Amino acid sequence: MKAAYVKHQIVNLFPVSKIVTIHYFEFDKDFASQGESHDFWEFVYADKGEVIITAGKKEIVLKQGEGYFHKPNEFHRHSANSVTAPNLFIISFVCNSKSMDFFKGKKIRVQSKWKQYISAIVEEGRATFDLPFNNPDLLELCIREDALIGGQQMIKTYLEQFLISVLRSETRVQETKIFPTRETMVNHQVTEIISIIENSLYTQLSVSDICSRLSYSKAYLSKIFKEYSGYSMAEYLTIIKIEKAKQLIRQRDMNFTQISDKLAFSNPLYFSRVFKKVTGMSPRDYMHSVKVD
Repeated sequence: MKAAYVKHQIVNLFPVSKIVTIHYFEFDKDFASQGESHDFWEFVYADKGEVIITAGKKEIVLKQGEGYFHKPNEFHRHSANSVTAPNLFIISFVCNSKSMDFFKGKKIRVQSKWKQYISAIVEEGRATFDLPFNNPDLLELCIREDALIGGQQMIKTYLEQFLISVLRSETRVQETKIFPTRETMVNHQVTEIISIIENSLYTQLSVSDICSRLSYSKAYLSKIFKEYSGYSMAEYLTIIKIEKAKQLIRQRDMNFTQISDKLAFSNPLYFSRVFKKVTGMSPRDYMHSVKVD
């Protein structure tokens, strides 16, 4: 006897049909765009520093960790505040679903769990398209000759998951749980590690110092942090210090020796060596690459 299976029709809440541009900018502190409007959506996220955005007739300050959705045909422009050199993630896309009305003029605080989608989009975008460094005039995505198969679809699905996650979080009342789950506890511990690292950039922090502050063994914290982030705590500390160094270079208030001292590197030569290992260029080459003409 043949079973009468029913094929369930999938409801696609946010069917992204096109990706227009993907950017991850490391801007100079004096950067300012010309402003534009277009018939597709744009999401901008301040990953480092802050940015001043114009959205129609509104002027909004996006602080680090905040994002904003520009609706289609809305005039918008972005500029640094002449004090802090910002890092911005921007993606523009086509999605004609009525559900997108939720995001019109939406400013959000990007939760840590959402950052994985942004990071995945940036990583997959660089592996799929030829994305020039710091080019705000990019009008067309060109596929890399060595692009991994399925990259475009991966970007689309990561973006759709991000949109669904934001919608869920912003519309659902969270239940208060008396007993936290193991996942909640691990996320809390990892968040504390990241907080300690980000608040200790100007000191010679060690992995042992982190473990001592949290009263957990080095083996345990190293394991959960590696599983969560893909980096060891020492690697993450180095990466975050170099990200801060890049920001300080773009702000042009200190020379390389002063930056090395401020970030507690043992000497400028070691700082330069670590900087090149992480970024692929020397501090001086990086300074020239982001300089505003």
